[in-house]
Order: sequence, then structure tokens, then C-alpha cells
Amino acid sequence: MSAASQIRIERIFISPGHNFYGHQTNSPGEHPTLEVNEIECIAGKGLFGDRFFGYKENFKGQVTFFSAEVFDDVCQKLDVSGKHPGVTRRNVITRGVDLNSLVGKTFELQGIEFEGMCECSPCHWMNHAIAPGAEAALHARGGLRARILTDGILRVDA
Repeated sequence: MSAASQIRIERIFISPGHNFYGHQTNSPGEHPTLEVNEIECIAGKGLFGDRFFGYKENFKGQVTFFSAEVFDDVCQKLDVSGKHPGVTRRNVITRGVDLNSLVGKTFELQGIEFEGMCECSPCHWMNHAIAPGAEAALHARGGLRARILTDGILRVDA
């Protein structure tokens, strides 16, 4: 059984605009994070309706995955409650796989092919979004940036 076959999709988030990306010296933006039950994945472009849709040809972050287990662990270590993983601004919240194991690999999820490009490294904004210390707590486990290789609809698992 491949690692990808064990992935469970718990939540899906998109946003129409950038709150942190490109805001290194400014305050974060105020674009909403929208939770959806399903999203259209377009090969080579991204998630329809998301801020990175059609951003650049072959952009390595057409979709980002983040582990619910990691989020739970970071919140526990930082004594944070009441936050949801959408604050990380990652698109697909997963459970059941070490996302770093998919870096450099092609994998299929719900009939859609993805290519794991690299870790989605945490930045200083995680200290703002989650709590002070979050950037360090997420080191080497900030999620997965991936390219979308085939079209399809990705859905939250029931």
C-alpha cells in the first residue's frame, strides 16, 4: 500500500488573496480563508478560486498539503486552543501520512495525480497565525508543496 493511499482529507481551504505571501515587512492582508468541501484541481494551474491559481507556469506550490497531526502537536506544545488549521494558509489538511515522504514523488489522491515538489517551509508569519514559537515548532514539517498533474475534483473524506 502506497503512502498516498493512506491519506485522509479532513479539510480544504482556499483564499482569493494573499495575506502573508509578499508581506514580509508589512502587516498581513485580510483576505478570508474559505473552507470548502470540494475543489477543482486544474493541471498545471492550481486550485480553481485560490490565490495561486495560474500564478506561474510550473509553480511548485499549485496546491499545499498540511498534516492535521502536526498541527495538533504544535498546538499542544505551544498550549494553543481554539485555532483551526486554516490559519496556516495551506490548502488541503490531511491525516495518515508523513507528507515529507512525498517530496520528489508522483502520487495519486482521489484519482488526481500530484507531484510532491518540496517542503512548504514555515515562515515568521506562523508565529502570528498560530502562536509565538510556531515557526520553530514547524521546522522540517511545514507541509508539502505540490504540482497538479491531472485535472479532477478533490473532496473532503466523509
